[in-house]
Amino acid sequence: MAASRASSRTAGKAYKVTNWKEYNESLVRRGDVTLWLEEDVIIGWEHENAEKKVGRPFTYSEEAVRCLLSLREVFGLTYRQTEGFGRSLVRLMDAKIAIPDFTSLQKRAAKLEIPLTAKPKRGPVDIVVDSTGLKVYGDGEWKARKHGVSKRRTWRKLHIAIDPKTGEIVAEESTDNDKHDADLVEPLIEQVERPIERFYGDGAYDQRKVYEALECEAAQPIIPPRKNAKVWRHGNSSDCRLPRDQALRQIRRTSRKAWKIDVGYHSRSLVETSMHRLKAAFGDKLRSRKPPNQKAECRLRCAILNRFTQLGTPQFVWS
Repeated sequence: MAASRASSRTAGKAYKVTNWKEYNESLVRRGDVTLWLEEDVIIGWEHENAEKKVGRPFTYSEEAVRCLLSLREVFGLTYRQTEGFGRSLVRLMDAKIAIPDFTSLQKRAAKLEIPLTAKPKRGPVDIVVDSTGLKVYGDGEWKARKHGVSKRRTWRKLHIAIDPKTGEIVAEESTDNDKHDADLVEPLIEQVERPIERFYGDGAYDQRKVYEALECEAAQPIIPPRKNAKVWRHGNSSDCRLPRDQALRQIRRTSRKAWKIDVGYHSRSLVETSMHRLKAAFGDKLRSRKPPNQKAECRLRCAILNRFTQLGTPQFVWS
C-alpha cells in the first residue's frame, strides 16, 4: 500500500481536488463570526463560580474567554482591539452580555485550559510528530540578513503530534528554542488518550529515550536511523531485537529509500502540511510577550486549526 502511494506520486500525475465546492464553503466559514459566538456560548457567558477561589469571583466563563481569544487569533487582533470587536458584535447581535476588558483577557489567557477539540475516535491511532519555530520578537528577516542577528531576536518552538488519517492535532507543547525535539516525546504521547500504534518522526528522534518511551506505550517507531548509526544490540544477544536495529539492518540490505517506502515513512510529510497550514492561517509570529500567554496562544491556534479541519478538508485524486 505504501509503495503504491509513493509510486503514484512520482509518476507525474496531477493533483485534482474532487470536493472543491464543499471545501470552498469551509474556507468561507472560517471567517464567519457566528462560528465562534454561538448561542450556547452566549447562554454560558457568565461564570458559575462553583468552586471557591482567593480574591474576587470570576465574572466571565472560560468558554467566553476562549471565544474572544479565538476571535483575536482568527482576525489577528490585539487585546484592546478584541475588546472593541467584542463590544461591536454583541451590540449588532443585540445580546445582553458584557465584554471583558483587555487586561482581564490577558490575565485569564495565561491560566486558561484550552482543549484541542479533536474528534473522539475508537481504537489505536498513528501519530506523526515534528516541531517548528515561531518568532516572539526581534528584527525582521531582511534586517537580520543585512546587519546580522541582534541579541533580542528569539523564537519559541511548537511541538505537535497529528493523526495522519484526520489531519487533526492530538497533542501540543510549546517550549523555548533550546529544547530538543526528543525531550518532548513523552509529554506529547501522554496527551494522546488512545493507544498509539505507530509513531512517525524524523532523524532528530533517533535517540534511546525516545525508543524507551515508545516501548512503554507498545508503539512501533517509524524513525530513520542516522546515517552514521550503529547497531545498539548485537544479533547474537539473547534479548529481543530492537526495532531500530531491525530498521538499520534493512537499510543496509536494501537502501534508505526502499526502507522508507516499505514502512510508509512518507506519511511524516503530513505534519509538514499541518505546520504550513498553521503558519498560513496565523503567521509565523506570536503576539504575546509573556511565556504563559505564548503557550496559551500556541495551544489556541492548534485548537482553531482542528476546528478548521472539521469544517472541511480537500479530497483529491491523482489523475
